[in-house]
Amino acid sequence: MSISTDVVIIGSGPAGLFQVFELGLLDIHAHVVDSLASVGGQCGELYPEKPIYDIPAYPVIGAQELVDRLMEQVAPFSPQFHLGQTVTTLEPKDDGRFKLTTSGGIEFDTATVIIAGGLGAFQPRRLRVKGAEEFAGKNIHYRIRKADEFAGKDLIILGGGDSALDWTNELQGKVKSLTLIHRRIEYRAQPASVSKMKKLAEKGVLKEFHGMVREVLSDKGGFRGLLVADAEGNTHEIEADNVCVFWGLSPNLGPIAEWGLDIAKRQIPVDTEKFQTNIPGVFAVGDINTYPGKKKLILSSFHEAALAAFGVQKHLDPDKRVFLQYTTTSPIMHERLGVEPEKS
Repeated sequence: MSISTDVVIIGSGPAGLFQVFELGLLDIHAHVVDSLASVGGQCGELYPEKPIYDIPAYPVIGAQELVDRLMEQVAPFSPQFHLGQTVTTLEPKDDGRFKLTTSGGIEFDTATVIIAGGLGAFQPRRLRVKGAEEFAGKNIHYRIRKADEFAGKDLIILGGGDSALDWTNELQGKVKSLTLIHRRIEYRAQPASVSKMKKLAEKGVLKEFHGMVREVLSDKGGFRGLLVADAEGNTHEIEADNVCVFWGLSPNLGPIAEWGLDIAKRQIPVDTEKFQTNIPGVFAVGDINTYPGKKKLILSSFHEAALAAFGVQKHLDPDKRVFLQYTTTSPIMHERLGVEPEKS
């Protein structure tokens, strides 16, 4: 299948979805390719029920709910999604356009490309000790679909980052017992999350333990818990029904690394005017890019997507004068959004 288009977005996480919206406001139609079978990126795949507290106008919103709201927002622009396939090649053409091919057999002829692929082809860092793979997906989990799936269970959470602490704080009171295990005393999570967890531990609501997992405990073929060694080398048996591992993601740029892009520590450097890479016409937004002062926040990716959209517009028509239109007052924007103008 061959498709000619103005822009292809690689990645359908929050950054990629909001990119669709910002392009739509400028009357630029987007095709979106994602290796996952559904939209949402890490939010939908790894932690759909994780609460997010720093999205403007939402004191708290679940990760999957954010994805659902973004899908509602882009609906007026009818983006075309090509899911369950990766972009395998990106080749510049003599006419300044690009040829993209996917693992699903699609060949795009596109004027611009926006890489919004998060960490690339991400995989959760796995628990690699004796017995872990035997119980993977049954008692050992690397994502939480629904918080209530562990109701009434004895649960161990492994990790010291935001996901581990957020879920620890979220699940306390919803499970029978909760133990947080981190290999170090210091945590990488937000200080407020750590402080909340510490207070809960002081009250005895949950247990905090520092050590390294040595092996998975089982009894007659059934999961029993973990064997953990503390800093002194003493081992402790911690019994549980389930374990959730939040050790972060192992980033793998995959084919992206072969496209001639500048790469710095597995990220793509961009300018901060239009978030363009070293290849004119190829842009990058979200966790996959880097620039001075970069913060890996969903909030930041929305700003990046807005400026990248204007960069794409300028690339498509360099001589066209661009007048900023406001969604509150512009009849053009109202028409594109499919909303009725307010009557005076």
